[in-house]
Amino acid sequence: MTTSTAPVQHSDEHYLSMDLLRFTTAGSVDDGKSTLIGRLLYDSKAIFDDALENLERVTQQRGEEHLNLSLLTDGLRAEREQGITIDVAYRYFATPKRKFIIADTPGHIQYTRNMVTGASTANLAIILIDARKGVIEQTCRHSFIASLLRIPHVVVAVNKMDLVDFSEQRFNEIVAQYSEFASRLDIPDIKFIPISALHGDNVVDKSAKMPWYQGGSLLYTLETVYIGSDLNHVDPRFPIQTVIRPHSDEHHDFRGFAGRVAGGVFKPGDEIVSLPSGFPAKIKSIHGPDGELAEAFAPMSVAITLDREIDSSRGDCFGKPNNHPIATKDIEAMVCWFSEKPLQPNGKYIIRHTTREAKCMVKAVRYKVNINTLHKLEDDLTINMNDIGRIQVRVAVPLMVDPYKRNRTTGSFILVDEFTNATVGAGMILWPDGSESAATVDSYVEMGGL
Repeated sequence: MTTSTAPVQHSDEHYLSMDLLRFTTAGSVDDGKSTLIGRLLYDSKAIFDDALENLERVTQQRGEEHLNLSLLTDGLRAEREQGITIDVAYRYFATPKRKFIIADTPGHIQYTRNMVTGASTANLAIILIDARKGVIEQTCRHSFIASLLRIPHVVVAVNKMDLVDFSEQRFNEIVAQYSEFASRLDIPDIKFIPISALHGDNVVDKSAKMPWYQGGSLLYTLETVYIGSDLNHVDPRFPIQTVIRPHSDEHHDFRGFAGRVAGGVFKPGDEIVSLPSGFPAKIKSIHGPDGELAEAFAPMSVAITLDREIDSSRGDCFGKPNNHPIATKDIEAMVCWFSEKPLQPNGKYIIRHTTREAKCMVKAVRYKVNINTLHKLEDDLTINMNDIGRIQVRVAVPLMVDPYKRNRTTGSFILVDEFTNATVGAGMILWPDGSESAATVDSYVEMGGL
């Protein structure tokens, strides 16, 4: 079999300027996540000859009846032996319409941190449901995490329809069950697709076995979902990564502030304000890899020059005079804990937010979330690995922040152990003082009777 699609070894940078969809998969154990991704790669002819030959050989050695497409993502030997996905497996493929980066994340509760890692940059989440089992606790947990991470598009793939005789009634029951639960979450776009990943029904091509389903296949949905409005193009945000001073005869006086646009649109002539200093200036020019630009917007990487000298450097942020992030030392956030060592109340950590790094202290743990029931736990405030909770953090220097629901870049951070330099937590900012958005989070955390 000869293939002619994008190779899987390309780095993320290769895709930045293209029409790229990042999506993640989630589901309980044996719902078919890895098989689904393998089917997408196989049917879209995104598998190289040597990988396909190895897949056929391993499937034959294991004595399995069908080509085991899950092995394309379950790359580690331990994962193959257990038949489960442990780590986050990233895969790249392309069709004539779009490029894709897939994060195949584990379903076990003890790997919640892996799902958070894989889903943190996703435009879309595919949540698999076993047609025989319907909506279960892990379905609710994965949906809650998708909502918490502000993933704007969710595709609920009702898998293994072949095992329920492709029943329209069963599919409708699951749609009603999930819709009732999801009405309490903040997910703006939800689509339902009945599939059989093992046999390929409604994965790449429409299935003749489910004529009652009038929607598109999964791949068609992935190719056509509109993500242009997912990024915040309203609120101008430009975290400074470095200051470029060539010190050459050709560019003797050049002083450019380089970084990636995190929100809004910047144009030459625009008035900006640099935070936290508050110094004003006007944009003189914007430079990209191929020369000067008429405008810059997320997620473009550019260098901005100003009409005057101001004291700004890495960690500062450009906004507009009437629209800029809040500079604050106190933030309220939801955090997912990654470390085997529990979060320490009053513990000191390094916080990394956009391009700024600073020391911080966890002043308080408000509550922990029971990830299975989504109840608030206020009598058990010990946040262990894979736990999610709400915390209050005090930072040594001001951060330029937005609520995570407003901007996923300026509204997120990671916590780092100052002694081991290990990443121990990922945070999503509710609001600097907890006064806004926190009530919304609390309301869908406290969902009894799930």
